[in-house]
Amino acid sequence: MKYRKLGTTDLNVSVICLGTMTFGEQNSQLDGFELMDNAFEKGVNFIDTAEIYPIYPKKETYGKSEEIIGNWLKTKKNRDKIILASKVASGHPKGIGATGLTWIRKGGKNLRFDKDNLIEAVNGSLKKLQTDYIDLYQLHWPERNVAVGGQLDFQYDPSDTKWTPIEEVLENLDQLVKSGKIRYVGLCNETPWGVINFLKTAQEKKLPRMMSIQNGYSLVN
Repeated sequence: MKYRKLGTTDLNVSVICLGTMTFGEQNSQLDGFELMDNAFEKGVNFIDTAEIYPIYPKKETYGKSEEIIGNWLKTKKNRDKIILASKVASGHPKGIGATGLTWIRKGGKNLRFDKDNLIEAVNGSLKKLQTDYIDLYQLHWPERNVAVGGQLDFQYDPSDTKWTPIEEVLENLDQLVKSGKIRYVGLCNETPWGVINFLKTAQEKKLPRMMSIQNGYSLVN
């Protein structure tokens, strides 16, 4: 297995990361344990999950992916050998967020990236994962109304201000980093505008820099 530093962090991650969005739905806990065992034996030390998983999200299976990983980590006693990544959900008005996600912190405004919601989300993930820190904590998708899922006819609405300002989001994440509950932060499903402004704000205000990005990728994109 090959390993590389994740961005400018000190995290030495395997070039292959094990995604777990099927754990708890298409894959049982037994399946998940077998997959993680096999990956770990082959040198994979990087596991990615999210509070919303498994997909497609529903109340009955909410949090199962994190719980399965947590049970595996407890059984194997190898937390110190794993780079663990998770994500906080948002109430984006389209895509998965359009379901309202009412079973996650009652949905709606409780899916904003404000201080209280981020703290509650991180604490919830830590409990399910049975750990006291998350190596990489990511914003699963923007609060802002942006194009999702390859949408081509998206119309930007400059009057849309119902989202937490980027500087405030970074300040909230900074507090979580300083508390030791998360080590680094990253983005998912973000736009070029969003990425640039997160990086610019972090640099100007000396706040945590986004160290990773997970976006849809295809040769036909």
